[in-house]
Amino acid sequence: MSSSSTSAAAGQQGRQRASSNRLIFISVLVATMGALAFGYDTGIIAGALPFMTLPADQGGLGLDAYSEGMVTASLIVGAAFGSLASGYISDRFGRRLTLRLLSVLFIAGALGTAIAPSIPFMIAARFLLGIAVGGGSATVPVFIAEIAGPSRRARLVSRNELMIVSGQLLAYVLSAVMAALLHTPGIWRYMLAVAMVPGVLLLVGTFFVPASPRWLASKGRFDEAQDVLEQLRPSKQDAQREVDEMKAQDEEARHRPKARELLRQRWVIKLLLIGVGLGFTAQFTGVNAFMYYTPIILKNTGMGTNAALTATIGNGVVSVIATLLGIWAIGRYGRRHLLMTGLVIVILMQAALGCVLQFMPQNMTQSYTALACILVFLLFMQMCISPVYWLLMSELFPMQVRGLLTGTAVSMQWLFNASVAFTFPIAVDTIGNPTFFIFAAINIGSLIFVFLCLPETKGKSLEQIEKHLKKEL
Repeated sequence: MSSSSTSAAAGQQGRQRASSNRLIFISVLVATMGALAFGYDTGIIAGALPFMTLPADQGGLGLDAYSEGMVTASLIVGAAFGSLASGYISDRFGRRLTLRLLSVLFIAGALGTAIAPSIPFMIAARFLLGIAVGGGSATVPVFIAEIAGPSRRARLVSRNELMIVSGQLLAYVLSAVMAALLHTPGIWRYMLAVAMVPGVLLLVGTFFVPASPRWLASKGRFDEAQDVLEQLRPSKQDAQREVDEMKAQDEEARHRPKARELLRQRWVIKLLLIGVGLGFTAQFTGVNAFMYYTPIILKNTGMGTNAALTATIGNGVVSVIATLLGIWAIGRYGRRHLLMTGLVIVILMQAALGCVLQFMPQNMTQSYTALACILVFLLFMQMCISPVYWLLMSELFPMQVRGLLTGTAVSMQWLFNASVAFTFPIAVDTIGNPTFFIFAAINIGSLIFVFLCLPETKGKSLEQIEKHLKKEL
């Protein structure tokens, strides 16, 4: 072969690699607009609640501890329904169409919360928004995992978590800026209205991304799957290798029970229980008690409302930095190692925060010590636990029922989230600061569960993971 033809081939290969990288970047960016909306919608409530608790004549909704919990938890209950329903819809109609439908719900739900004239209307709008948030939380990681190659899957799926915490940081910054600059009644309405923006970006973006090649293959559309993979992979040989692997899995699946019968098999039931257990582990760290109620916690130590909102920005900054570190670490260390490391630090910080709030005198030293405990907690939560959870939700379940089982496991995670969000302000109001000791005790149980039950999935393709788990469980 002449040097000119060799250089031409190398140039073609370089162009193909650049093109595939560009398409994957665009696809991940578009899909994670759902994660950005998820993060913003769950984060903005922390900034909006102090203003929503004001009387109606001061622009608020007059929330008390009970209705505060209802408004916060309504989004999360909606998310449980959304993640469960999206599992069926994404398996039936595809990940891309599901994201498109969810974007419409993001826009409608955000608009509803911004114009809510009463508490019942707000709860209903937050529930609708929650359906979109939950659907996105189940669909986005699966879509990214299915377009990514094995060597890049961990880092690409972890960008979902990066966009979630970026959305939360955006929410904290905007709420603090608006609180400082805008002194108008009902300022919380502007905070909530901004949530429509990522929904619009997601809606438009879904017209510029390919369908999931693995979903196409699951429907027997191998030619279309190959066309998509040839756009997503550096070479046609890489694409062909994946198609051959999917065809082999499809052929094997023909001799296996149908999806309904598969759901009754012991190893699949065990996987679902592990997935549900991981959701319990992630939520009963108490992370969303901090995300939703940090301004309230800090106000109870004597810090002013605007100062508490500004301090909460630290939550978002630490979460983003931690997630970036997690994206690096998750490709280097095993899932089990990261998860157990994170849980150990979480237990220590929960116990420390309980001691600070229970035994230190109420002053600014207590406020900043409590904030420091929260920030260290979040550093390890967002570096070691959250990204691993979402990655495992995209990896653990067999292709035939991946959307359904991911949706089911994630919906349970949202129900655990709702129970924490609803009971936390009531628990603090009735039990007080020992609430944090209860979280620490629960997390010890979670650490034991992870040590005994969680399989390692690092370094395997989705097809290899399925074969390995079927054999081991």
